[in-house]
Formats: sequence, structure tokens, C-alpha cells
Amino acid sequence: MTGGWAAIRAVAGYLPPDVAENDMTTRAARALGIEKRHLAGDSAASDLAVAAAEALFRQHPEARERIDFVLLCTQQPDYPLPQTAGLVAEALGLPHSVGALDYNLGCSGYVYGLALAKGLIECGLSGSLLLLTASLYTRDVSARDMATALVFGDGAAATLIERVPAEQGRPPLSGFAFGTDGSGAGQIIQRIGGSRHPWRTSPPETIRDAHGEHTTADIFMDGQQVMLFTLREVPPLVDKVLAETGLSREQLDYCVFHQPNEFMLDYVQKKCRLEGVPFYNNVRETGNTVACTIPLGLADITASAPSQSLRRVLLAGFGVGLSWAGCIADLGYMECE
Repeated sequence: MTGGWAAIRAVAGYLPPDVAENDMTTRAARALGIEKRHLAGDSAASDLAVAAAEALFRQHPEARERIDFVLLCTQQPDYPLPQTAGLVAEALGLPHSVGALDYNLGCSGYVYGLALAKGLIECGLSGSLLLLTASLYTRDVSARDMATALVFGDGAAATLIERVPAEQGRPPLSGFAFGTDGSGAGQIIQRIGGSRHPWRTSPPETIRDAHGEHTTADIFMDGQQVMLFTLREVPPLVDKVLAETGLSREQLDYCVFHQPNEFMLDYVQKKCRLEGVPFYNNVRETGNTVACTIPLGLADITASAPSQSLRRVLLAGFGVGLSWAGCIADLGYMECE
């Protein structure tokens, strides 16, 4: 069945209860502006994804019966195989007729997921899709590497995306723009554990640098290069999304960008000439939850602002890959909270 648009209908987040607090008397923590980070402990990606989905279903219990497709964005799947989305669908009690797909992407993953959902829905392959993100970086960073140890937090989010009748004007999800620079893959990388360097044949090596100490089994991030990449690619991304939709900065209702750290967000807002637009910045309370930062932000702002006041929301994700993506989301189609 075709002829409709894909629209965000509901968003819910989940943050594990265990919390680590950064020492804000240190220069590094103050520069990042991150006070708290949630830790998943022994939980797996499916556990966090299920918790986020159940939070959404508690708000909208009737939605569970409509789901016909599950998309899960994670870089820490439960197993190399099978796909974690199938385990989540089973845990949620969804029928075996649902589609279930994992995709591996980091900080731009939510916007990519919206694009995948839009394609599935608007070509008629799905009518009600559950987009999940689950990030568990904290277990794969070194406590002695200040470039990562103070930054990342764990979390999950669930977004209900459904077909709505097509109307005149701009679709609820529009203006998509993407970018990829594989030459920068080494700027955010976990070198051991994949088919290039399998665990069984690649013993971890210790590396010491200006930020402390990590091994090749840990997630490594070159913060300075990532900052330069962000300032180089995100302003043109914003310009492209606005050009695609014919919107001006003054017409935007809100901006929800990926939340790397407070300092970078402040800088990016200025570099993108968005000082006059409401700009979400709550990384202080959660840390960088990778693909979960944007949907957690959406859940936060829609909890306090009427969705009809959020018709032109600029979303932008950027990071691991190197990868970036942006779009405009009309949240006016959200179900009543």
C-alpha cells in the first residue's frame, strides 16, 4: 500500500540507572561540559533497546499491535550473528511476520535510520516501523584514556514511524543530505574484533599518547581531528538541508544535533550561524550516547513543548565513519502525549 508519507509519531528514551559522575574540578571535564554518564553494566544491546521500546509502548500501548518492521542501529550487537533486531522483536512479543534488520552506524545513525524508515514506508513495504538505537560504548573505552573515558555514556531510544496521509506541502521527513569520508575512519575506531583483526588472532597492544593509555581493543578517538572534521562538514550539511527544503534559519523551530560534548556544540552552533534558533544542548546530563543523542533530545523537547510548535526541526548527526547526515523533521504528526 503506497500513497502516504512517513512521519514520526512518538519517541521514548531509556538511560541505564547506574551513573558515573565526572570530576568537574578537572580541566578536561570542565572543557567537555559532561557531568554524568549512564552505564549499561552487564546489559546487552537488546536489553537497552527493549527497555526503550517498552517505554514507548507504555505511552502508546496500542502501537505494539501495529509494528510490522524493526530497525536497530547499534555498534555493539548481542552477537556477531544473528541480528539483534530479531531478538528484540521476539522479546517485545511482535509477530513473526515483522521484518527485523540491524545496521552498524554511529553518531549519524539516527538520521540514516529515518531515511531508511522513510524509504520502507513510502514505497509501501511497511506501515508502522519501530526505529531503535542502542549504544554501549562505555565498556569498550579505557578508563585511562581521557579522550574517551569522560565522554561516552550508554543509552537507547525508540521512535515510532508510521504512514500518514499525504498532504500539500513538505513531507514530515524531508531535505535529507548525507556524507561519508572513509579516509578518516581511523579518527574514531575500535581496531580489534572485526574480520580485519579478529579477537582470536589479534592480541591487544597498549598505546600511550597525550590523552593517557588505551589498547587496540579499546575505542580510540582523535578528538582534535574529529573537531576539525565537524567544523568542516557540518556547516555545509546545514546549508544543503536548508537549500533542499527552501527554509531559512529564521524559519527553524528547533535544532537537535548529535551531542558530542558541550564545547563542540557551542562552537558548531556559532559556526553554522544558528545562534538565533533554539538549539538542544543537554550532553551535560548524559554524555555522548552516540546514535541515541538525537532521539533522546527529541524525547526531551517534546515532553515540554507542544508538537505543533515543532514543525521545522533541523536534525544533524556526525562522527564515526567518518559520516554525517541531516534532515528536517516535522513533529506535528506526533500522537498526543
